[in-house]
Amino acid sequence: MPISTTLDQLHYQAKGNKWMRLFAVFNRIVLAAGFLIAGNVKIMGERFASGLSANQPMGHYLEALHHTGYYYTFIGILQVAAAILLLIPRTRLLGALIYFPIILNICILAYAVRFEGTRITNFMVLANLYLLGWDYDRLKFILPFKQKNSYTTQPEIRSNKFPFVFFGGVFATIAAVIVINQFVYDIRPGNSLMECNNGCAGNAKPEACKVFCDCVHNQGKPLDSCLAQYDKAPGKTIQTSGVGNAKHSR
Repeated sequence: MPISTTLDQLHYQAKGNKWMRLFAVFNRIVLAAGFLIAGNVKIMGERFASGLSANQPMGHYLEALHHTGYYYTFIGILQVAAAILLLIPRTRLLGALIYFPIILNICILAYAVRFEGTRITNFMVLANLYLLGWDYDRLKFILPFKQKNSYTTQPEIRSNKFPFVFFGGVFATIAAVIVINQFVYDIRPGNSLMECNNGCAGNAKPEACKVFCDCVHNQGKPLDSCLAQYDKAPGKTIQTSGVGNAKHSR
């Protein structure tokens, strides 16, 4: 069976399910709220996430972005426009198309600077992809495969059956994102010096971790420089409690 036919069938079934339709509405509202808040901050000329120190890697970026003048305002206007378009039924696809490159860029940025908000940006990217898939019947004509006879998407709800398999996959994906993000990096700068130092207790190189935190938050050095210093540090001999207080080296 051609992939286009399979996708048409899946989309036809999903579009007629009450719960999946409500999930699409939920995603639109949540994504719109996120960009309305973030965009309004930029339009008002305020620095986004003002609680982050300028020495923190994400703080470095946001501080520089805040001083780009009308470019900063332009990003805010684009975010608010995408949010409003998402909430209007006739323009929801345009809103999702504008929204996607912006949130994907934010997600990649969050990973690049090891920001603590990577999980949230992951969820926003996935929610945006769901909305793009929801309007697959309008989007499919730009996809690079031959189109066959397509299903006509009916506007009415044809099924009230709760899709346990689909939502089971949603919750499994959420759990996977949380777990993977927990272990994707051996060290993070945290959002503050205290948060960074709190993570050193379970780090393989606790003393080097504290030096890393000081390098980032107090000295304000680039993240790559602080990471290079951390990577060069030898494994710290950690004293553990127990009979004889034996010492173990990594």
